[in-house]
Amino acid sequence: MRLVTDEERRARLGVRHALPPTAKAASPEEAARAVVCLHATDPPSVHLSCWARVDALDIDDVERALYDTRSLIRQQSMRETLFVFPRDLVPAVWGSASARVAAAHRKRLVRDLQRWGPAAEGQGAAWLATAEEAVLAHLADGVPRSSKRVREEVPEAAGVIEQAPDKSWGGRIAIAPRVLTQLSLDGAVARAANAGAWYTSRPTWTTTQAWWGAEVPEALATRQGYAELVSRWLWSYGPGTVDDLAWWFGGTKSAVRTALDDIGAQRVSLEDGSVGWLREDDLAPVLAAEPWVALLPLLDPTVMGWKARAFYLGAHAPQLFDSAGNAGTTAWVDGRVVGAWVQDPGGVVELRLLDDDVSPQAREALAAEARRLSAWLDGQRVFTVYPSPAMQPGAGR
Repeated sequence: MRLVTDEERRARLGVRHALPPTAKAASPEEAARAVVCLHATDPPSVHLSCWARVDALDIDDVERALYDTRSLIRQQSMRETLFVFPRDLVPAVWGSASARVAAAHRKRLVRDLQRWGPAAEGQGAAWLATAEEAVLAHLADGVPRSSKRVREEVPEAAGVIEQAPDKSWGGRIAIAPRVLTQLSLDGAVARAANAGAWYTSRPTWTTTQAWWGAEVPEALATRQGYAELVSRWLWSYGPGTVDDLAWWFGGTKSAVRTALDDIGAQRVSLEDGSVGWLREDDLAPVLAAEPWVALLPLLDPTVMGWKARAFYLGAHAPQLFDSAGNAGTTAWVDGRVVGAWVQDPGGVVELRLLDDDVSPQAREALAAEARRLSAWLDGQRVFTVYPSPAMQPGAGR
């Protein structure tokens, strides 16, 4: 087997993820395609991930792709996480990762409706089916609505689940948002326009038919969908291990191995001794681009792309992820993470370097990138519920 060194993996990471100056993407759509899809759990991350990969990008460029041309589609899928996908990839997602999550979500929702909600024992599935039909009928007029409006206007989906009333982690949970989530996972409804600013999450909902504005494609068959996603992942992130792929998909190793076989993926050896995989049309070595730096946002696809991350994180993982495994902001030099970044009270971007051996040239390049990001944000602070230890006051160098 061909050996793919960590150095080559870092070279591939930079070039394929559109991070060096000569490898930049030309549009938000190309930026998303470079990393398969963009993490969208933290609202500003979609825009900031595009900013890091597209020169001369405006916030309106991302908003246009999300809400006007709708060439980028928000879809909850792998690991029950919200992503932004290129439009043409969504049918593969519906048939594979979203379908897997949808089945698990439906099972939990039916159980909760019966245990803590309005449905009698054994009637949860019927209660949910009635609510889904009513919501779809109400949204059929094509008018996007918030989950609050759906709850107010569709009595069949109203009410709450009194989850674990005797536990400290319990509480009242509105049913309507969970019904909308289920319909979205099933591909029946779509997240429409955002009712708030670009850095907030105030989604509205409509039918998939209304949002796509054309004939909605059929979901791919499960096996075909996984094969398509694995093929795209390998191009952007390969080489990767079966463990990397199974983690990224939130799926089974069996499904990953089947997909690797379906696309004719080829084994390679990684520097840590494990077996990785590349697409059969991507076996040639990839050379490093020119020196580069990048400032990436929380949960950026690059830092979240693999399960085994030592080849680009080194020993810094405990400083860059919170206790739930969410990645904070990251500062990169030539394929390695060397620190994080934060904003001061005035919105100015500050670096929190963790490496002592960052060269003076790289430090200046990172400082220039921080100034560029500060100017782009123009005083707007982007807050998060996922601060890493490196983002805390007093961290870094």
